[in-house]
Order: sequence, then C-alpha cells, then structure tokens
Amino acid sequence: MSESDHINYRTNTSNLETTVPDNLEPVRESEEDEEQQLHKLLLPDVRHLPLSPPSAVDSNFVSYYAPDFMKSGYDQYIYRHANGLCVIGLASTHVAFKDKGGITAVDFNVGKSDRSGIKVTGKRKKNAQHFDSNTALCKVCTSDASYIVRCCVKGSLLEVNDKLIKQPELLNSSAGREGYIAIIMPKPADWVKIKASLLGLEEFKKLRTLCGLIGSVEIDLLLTIEENKNSPGKSSPSA
Repeated sequence: MSESDHINYRTNTSNLETTVPDNLEPVRESEEDEEQQLHKLLLPDVRHLPLSPPSAVDSNFVSYYAPDFMKSGYDQYIYRHANGLCVIGLASTHVAFKDKGGITAVDFNVGKSDRSGIKVTGKRKKNAQHFDSNTALCKVCTSDASYIVRCCVKGSLLEVNDKLIKQPELLNSSAGREGYIAIIMPKPADWVKIKASLLGLEEFKKLRTLCGLIGSVEIDLLLTIEENKNSPGKSSPSA
C-alpha cells in the first residue's frame, strides 16, 4: 500500500468512527423512552394512588345491598365474586347494631335444621342445601331483641361462618369481613332476577344518607371503598 492510499484509508476510517455514534442516537432515545414508560408502569405516580390500599373484598368482589329486607331496618349486604359466589352479611346500617352493647350472640339453629351442621364436600358441593332468598340463615341477638338474618339470594348454601357462635363480637367489629354470615352460590338465572332488586354501593349510600341512618364515619368508609374501586389501573370483577 502506497503512502497516499494509507492516508486515504485512515481518513475513511476516521470518518466512519465519527458517523457511527450519530446513527445510534435515535436508537438510544428510543431505549430511554421505553425505560421511562416501564418505570411509570412499575412505579405509578403516588398522587394517583388511593389514600389506603384496597382490601381483598374491594379487589375481588362487587358490593350489593338489600335494604329493609323483609323488615324495616334489616339491611344486608351481598358481596358477589366474579365466579358467582355470594357472601352474605349484615350491613353497617342494620338495626341490630343500634341496640346498646351491639350483638351478643348468634344462633344458626333456625327453621328445621341447624345451619352450622351443614358440611358441603367435593367440586359438586355434595350436601349443599338449596334455599330461597327469604329463608332464615341465623338469628342474631342483642341484650334487648333478636333479629333473623336471611339468605337474600336464592341458591345453594355452601358455608356458614360458625366462628360467630363463639365470637359474636366479630359482627360488631368487622361485619363486612371476618363477621360475614354465609356463602351462597346462586344459579346464573336466579342471580339475574335478584340483582334487579338490589342496590349498588352508591345507590345504597344515597338511600341511607337521605334516611339519616349513615353517620359521617360510615360515609367516609363507603367513599373510601368507592375510590379504591375506581382508582387508576384497577379493574373490577364482572357482575
């Protein structure tokens, strides 16, 4: 190679070295954009997060209410899971909670059988009993009176919360969680019928606020549940 060829080679090589980084700039910018997008997904803006983390109930269930079920003040909730299971319990506005001392006893021995003696087994839910919406589940007692709690939905009774027999105070402290009454599986067609007679959270909140039965603390609680359900990036199970 002549000296002039050697100079030209070095010049061409130098030009390549200076032009390669320029060609890579768009690629680098694209990678940085992808990293920023990934960062936003993994670490959302704290300003968009709810004040308190959603509970398992808020995340996995849709809340419905049966106000004045069979009798005035007998408010009950139905938490429905995406798989169709319905958790039945006493709403915080149930008249039993207004008695002095709250609920002191729970008795599942109602009707012709003791509901706590029902043992359902297997995928086909062997031994499950089929009840109407107005069938009694249990009786809750206060120091002044007793109140019948009903199924609210027509379906198969899969489980009752027999912890309440020894720990009735769970109803006073956590009626919407550990203090649930029973779990029922309605048929899809039966659920469609009963759903039409139930209220959603917002409708129930408005109803009881107008009736003056919900205090400021309960309103804040219901609002928090609603905000958690509607927070960004959170999907609700289908009803």
